[in-house]
Amino acid sequence: MLIQILILIASLTGIILGADWLVGGASAIARRLKVSEFIIGLTIVGMGTSAPELVVSLVGAFEGNADVAVGNVVGSNIFNTLLILGLTAVILPIAITPGNRRKDIPFNILATLLVLGLGMTAALLHFGDNTLSRLDAGILLLVFAGYIWYSFAHGDAPEDTPGKDTKLWLAVLMILAGLGGLIAGGKFFVDSATNIAHMIGVSDKFIAITILAGGTSAPELATCIVAAVKKKGQLALGNIIGSNIFNLLLILGCAGLVQPISFDSIDFVDAGALLGSVLLLMLSLFTGKKDCIDRWEGAILTLAWLGYMAWLIYEIL
Repeated sequence: MLIQILILIASLTGIILGADWLVGGASAIARRLKVSEFIIGLTIVGMGTSAPELVVSLVGAFEGNADVAVGNVVGSNIFNTLLILGLTAVILPIAITPGNRRKDIPFNILATLLVLGLGMTAALLHFGDNTLSRLDAGILLLVFAGYIWYSFAHGDAPEDTPGKDTKLWLAVLMILAGLGGLIAGGKFFVDSATNIAHMIGVSDKFIAITILAGGTSAPELATCIVAAVKKKGQLALGNIIGSNIFNLLLILGCAGLVQPISFDSIDFVDAGALLGSVLLLMLSLFTGKKDCIDRWEGAILTLAWLGYMAWLIYEIL
């Protein structure tokens, strides 16, 4: 038990240090390349922190179990939007730019509707089953490529952020070291926390919906909290939206090209929680201060996640 606790502490340290390096390197890259921190969060940070989900989904697809990608993506996106973004906004209200309002947050909803529509509508209309075909996967990848191109071509102007002029090679090294610390720390955290939970008699089902579900999103959680503490809310928002879109379009697209994916494991509660999370984010544009996600709105997102978790626990008990 003592060894597992020491591993847990060391892994948490790795996650925190990795998040700090990643945020620092990403901000320096944004200043160097003269692009907004949101774009860096959307691409480098968002894709980097979603690496665990990509690995899990692709390994499952190549081993003939591509369906694992659906639960992984749905659970991760709900966790990202409700808990991570909610906690981040509680720490620091997150500024919303005109580009976020006009393009990024609505596209997050459209990507969610597209995936749910392609994966679940056929069975509802009685002309097929709940399967994401290779053609559907190709559509997701094309939409993803189009969104990334449009974001760079029509993104918001870069912020005039203070900070020392870090050399480009050092900023890249900080990002790589940060991602390495986040991914390795996240893996050891999940392994040690699972072992400790088994030692004290916690059930496998409870471990699956708490430790394992949250473990793959630990990089996003740590990165957003560090970004909030450093008053870099746009980088945090870009991380979450980028991670969500990366999960929905690129991860499911890649896994679906390897092997068609069944959505049978996703029920209406899961689909409703996924869609509801992005709609709550959209609603924050019209409540409170319209140019930011307020602390009380972050608290609502967090409470919604707690409600979803309570439902999952009720289902397995």
